Amino acid sequence: MKKISIKEMTTIGILSALAVVVSFLAIFPLVPTVAWLRYDPKDIIVVIGGFIYGPFSAFLISFISSLLEMIFKGGGIFDLIMNVISTCAFACVAALIYKRKHTKEGAIIGLVAGIVCTTFCMIIWNYIVTPIYYKMDRTALLVMWMPGIILFNLLKAGLNAGITLFLYKNVVTILRKTNLVENSDSTSERNSTLFLLGIFITATIVCIVLVIQGII
Repeated sequence: MKKISIKEMTTIGILSALAVVVSFLAIFPLVPTVAWLRYDPKDIIVVIGGFIYGPFSAFLISFISSLLEMIFKGGGIFDLIMNVISTCAFACVAALIYKRKHTKEGAIIGLVAGIVCTTFCMIIWNYIVTPIYYKMDRTALLVMWMPGIILFNLLKAGLNAGITLFLYKNVVTILRKTNLVENSDSTSERNSTLFLLGIFITATIVCIVLVIQGII
């Protein structure tokens, strides 16, 4: 098992707390047909932690923040399980690829893989868990909600990936200034390409959501 330094443990604690705070921003649905599913920006914090320290740290941040979220916001074991699976499918996959290919291309490939993986995982787990949670027939789930569940997870993960791209450098810079991340970390190098790509992806998905909601 990976040995975690005191500095990394401190950073994991800070990021876990921050992830819980931003989870309270999950106040609006992305897809009207599955309005009970609301956008959660927590994955941004988790994947940034994974990019800094690796997939195991992403898992720890995901589990700790999901547990705290269940305590502070309420919910049951199903909510905890679905939270951890969704976040880890996105953040741990992205962090694993970025760890092996520590370049801007690796970050993009990792995030794209995370989007695909979390969408696929949530199709399976919503099919298993949602009928139990809501006491409904699985046929009804397929007919009424599954298209919306797929679209929701694509939009949610895509939005989190876009925001991650333009926030990552700034977050790492702040952590470096507080000596929580080593100054030798190659992620400290600015990259305007990732920033602009992140802005473009975020703006595009926001426009798609506004169209789906009938706002524009």
